[in-house]
Amino acid sequence: MLKQLDAYRYLIPKSFRPGMNVEGLVYANDELIHAIEHDLTLMQVANVATLPGLVGRSMAMPDAHQGYGFAIGGVAAADIERGVVSAGGVGFDINCGVRLLASEFSVEQVKPKLDALLNQMFRDIPCGTGKAGLVGLSFQQLDEVLTDGAHWAVRNGYGTANDLDHIEETGKISDADPAFVSNRAKQRGRDQLGTLGSGNHFAEIQFVDEVFDAEAARVFGLRLNQIVVLIHTGSRGLGHQVCTDFLEVMQDAMPRYGIKVVDRQLACVPIKSKEGGQYLCAMAAAANFAFANRQMITHWTREAFARVLGNGNLKVVYDVAHNIAKRERHDVEGVRKEVLVHRKGATRAFPKHRPEIPREYADIGQPVLIPGSMGTCSYVLVGTERAMQETFGSTCHGAGRAKSRHAAKKEITAEELIAELKRKGIHVRGASKSGLTEENPNAYKDVSQVVEVVHNAGISRKVAKLIPIGVIKG
Repeated sequence: MLKQLDAYRYLIPKSFRPGMNVEGLVYANDELIHAIEHDLTLMQVANVATLPGLVGRSMAMPDAHQGYGFAIGGVAAADIERGVVSAGGVGFDINCGVRLLASEFSVEQVKPKLDALLNQMFRDIPCGTGKAGLVGLSFQQLDEVLTDGAHWAVRNGYGTANDLDHIEETGKISDADPAFVSNRAKQRGRDQLGTLGSGNHFAEIQFVDEVFDAEAARVFGLRLNQIVVLIHTGSRGLGHQVCTDFLEVMQDAMPRYGIKVVDRQLACVPIKSKEGGQYLCAMAAAANFAFANRQMITHWTREAFARVLGNGNLKVVYDVAHNIAKRERHDVEGVRKEVLVHRKGATRAFPKHRPEIPREYADIGQPVLIPGSMGTCSYVLVGTERAMQETFGSTCHGAGRAKSRHAAKKEITAEELIAELKRKGIHVRGASKSGLTEENPNAYKDVSQVVEVVHNAGISRKVAKLIPIGVIKG
């Protein structure tokens, strides 16, 4: 049923399943497409294509795998006037995203003090399931965080205004309204600001191992053998509860709008509806919490570097969201339209000269941050014009799981994994043994293959390769 368009694109025709309003498009190579075919990813891409008011195609990136409703790695855009918003199209970890910090140190300077630095970061950055943060917030303060995101953190001494210039949406989505975030969600998030959490979230000390685009790397402030830090986390329990709350709201509201879905996990409402507006306001608030969360972790990472190495000057290269729905203007069949782009496990990849990206990157394009799995490389890419033409300015977001957490835990013990990583020169600190084994690198697809697909397909372009030497996991 799949039609291979070229070496990196597979078309899912409307005949794949009844009710498809648009085609599906999967980015993959020969090996990755076989991995994608092993679960429900293709059917989920086709199911999304049945939603009302979609424009373009329902898409899956090469790291795609089965998720809740939408595949993780899914991208879909809906017409603002006649389309729908789906909470499953964003997911439970709203604005799970990645931030890259660039240091002034070389790998040779840091390695002798690596264990001390890791220990300090592990002490300073709370991580693990349900772990409380270092900042206690009143509900009024939490509402300010939900409204102002990373701006709240900077205003309260956690970073600088220059940081904000290097965050997607400057770390604050203006549609946010904490009034639509439930008390249960606020209760779950109130003591979690500045925490990594668990699962695939991490803080990694890495170095620049290879540069593919010298000019882009120079503009981003990256050089060979430079120490960098990659932070991966999201909106914690607050975002999870926002999604849970609105899945129920959307399921209850669909009959009122005459909407029927082929999978109840695709619960949705019109973007212009009361419920749609409320969800987008609550989702934006959760996204702002995540931006503030990564900003706080940035602050404590800088403090750890200053204590151990005497220099905490870590520049924010960029911060990108992976799970979000955003109003954007795109060309649709030759007409400029406002659409709502769902990116679930996908990264915005805007090209040069877009007003949304930092001024200093205007002649290069938006940095795209692609983390690998624990113990494997990560990549910095840059957005392209082709992404604007094909994917609503979107690309992949990581390696993508190939095995379940349960299966991953069976393959190796925590002690074996730590020893194996140490033999590769990677030191690890983890909040739990099970958390480490669940994130066994063998449970993920090859991130280098994933990146080669998007690079060769032209929807983002390789800039640099990063290698980890120190990992902190929840």
